Amino acid sequence: MLTTLLFILPFLVFYTVMVVYAERKISAFMQDRLGPMEVGYYGILQTVADLLKLLQKEDLVPATANKFLFKAAPLLIFVPIFLGFSVLPLSAGWSFGFSSSLFFLLAIISLDVIGIVIAGWASNNKYSMLGTMRSVAQIISYEVPLSIAVLCVCVFAQSLDLQEISFQQGILNDGVVPLFGIKVLPDVAAVGGMLTWNVFRMPALFIVWIVFFIASLAESNRAPFDLPEAESELVAGYQTEYSGFRWAVIMLAEYAMMLLVSFVGVILFWGSWNTPLPNIGSFLLADWTTGQAGNWSLHVWGIFWLVLKTVCMIVLQIWIRWTYPRIRLDQLTSLSWKFLTPLAFVLLLVCALWKLWLL
Repeated sequence: MLTTLLFILPFLVFYTVMVVYAERKISAFMQDRLGPMEVGYYGILQTVADLLKLLQKEDLVPATANKFLFKAAPLLIFVPIFLGFSVLPLSAGWSFGFSSSLFFLLAIISLDVIGIVIAGWASNNKYSMLGTMRSVAQIISYEVPLSIAVLCVCVFAQSLDLQEISFQQGILNDGVVPLFGIKVLPDVAAVGGMLTWNVFRMPALFIVWIVFFIASLAESNRAPFDLPEAESELVAGYQTEYSGFRWAVIMLAEYAMMLLVSFVGVILFWGSWNTPLPNIGSFLLADWTTGQAGNWSLHVWGIFWLVLKTVCMIVLQIWIRWTYPRIRLDQLTSLSWKFLTPLAFVLLLVCALWKLWLL
């Protein structure tokens, strides 16, 4: 916990500042405008200025609110998400997880809905309460297909350990390459690269990732699933009454969840900290770009590939936000219960049968 506090919290603050700036610039590029330009070089200090402004704002508490719960709610939203980062494997030799780390991760981040309920109820505001009810309905609806999608990977990998799932997507030393789950090329001593990632080892897992990605957008309250804070309908949803530092903590939690689900998606489906480059004959690209055990390059390469893939997922989330309009509430629930959840169950059966066939 202390390690998480010392390293992850400053990283999350830095990441949030950078992603807010990147989102403004990417959305401006998509809409053929400039975005922030005045504060700093190309507006790079605009987000820093906004953060300093938030920290200086008065901490307002409504007169009729439950003051204790109102003040505690932002922490109850942020802390479960923050703790989720403590079990992520960063490289082949750097992981603080344990044998059931994936189960712990799903369990702990599901607690943030309690903070959202408390924030809306303690505000004693009709807009906040409506946003809370929307958020609860959305999160509960999309946790089901998201959990089933994660379970598909667990069935295929036969493990709840995120580090073990990462190792299974790395360089193989058993003389085989799993191409779509089938062992071929028996004369190859050690091959890594993209073919060992889960989405390529089993074709169905690519569809599972799509289900996971859509559900993760809803879990993060990202457009087109941002109904809990629809400004055109609910002012700001469950965070309407918050200002200053407490509002900044809620926003930090939202961007932290955006980062966390991207990390988890990369670890489960896209090779985790493993390199995309394979060994080709005497060209040991996978060995050179993964690092050797006991060497500092093991950590450097692992963190590099994991962060690079995660950044790609974050850019994809930003792209989707500024491309698709917000959906209606009935469309949101129908997508989950009528389409994603049944599809996830079918994919879980496919993964189970595929694994039985391989065994």
